[in-house]
Amino acid sequence: MRTLSLLLHWRLMTGAVIVSSILSPFTLGLYVNAATNTRRFTEADKVPTQKVAVVFGAGIRPDNTPTPMLADRVSAAVDLYKLGRVQKLLMTGDNSRVDYNEVMVMQNYAIAQGVPVEDITLDHAGFSTYESCYRAKEVFGVKEAILVTQNFHLPRAVYTCRQLGIEATGLGTPDWGSYSKKTVSFYTFREQVSTLKALWEVHVTRPSPTFLGRFEGIK
Repeated sequence: MRTLSLLLHWRLMTGAVIVSSILSPFTLGLYVNAATNTRRFTEADKVPTQKVAVVFGAGIRPDNTPTPMLADRVSAAVDLYKLGRVQKLLMTGDNSRVDYNEVMVMQNYAIAQGVPVEDITLDHAGFSTYESCYRAKEVFGVKEAILVTQNFHLPRAVYTCRQLGIEATGLGTPDWGSYSKKTVSFYTFREQVSTLKALWEVHVTRPSPTFLGRFEGIK
């Protein structure tokens, strides 16, 4: 009887661990969404005025053009600029290889839409949302900003930047639109995992970014 009782106990414990593992990403995602709810907008003309918009990278193609997701982000930032909601754009992304320069592609795309090059700053070492937020404050001197990314990513971005000392507000672009089902599935799963990682980084480990470097304040 005691053996049966112990077996039942361990089965219940195992079940609880499994359920917790499944629910934790969902629950924590709800928390991050709730914590940033009043700081997120979907229309450029409703966004409060700030000096800087931070635009997060989202991949480039072999021909050095932005992916549809990245193009949407840059275009939304250009809209903010043209509406006078921001004066400067900080493009942050991956330039870890000579043949992969995400932020230069972002800059060229914004220039083609009428943004002067002198109003664009490039962060070549924004290898993750956490590193982009960290470097925005410590390297580029950003204290307040509008963050521009897709709606699914925006809560984590706003939450991370705010925890790292930036008074962040966000403009979300439509999530999926013409994106492929494969892209949707990948980013949906990735965001759940990334939210857990973000909470661990900002509340527990606070790692330094891959590269920090000298201060390069945005004028």
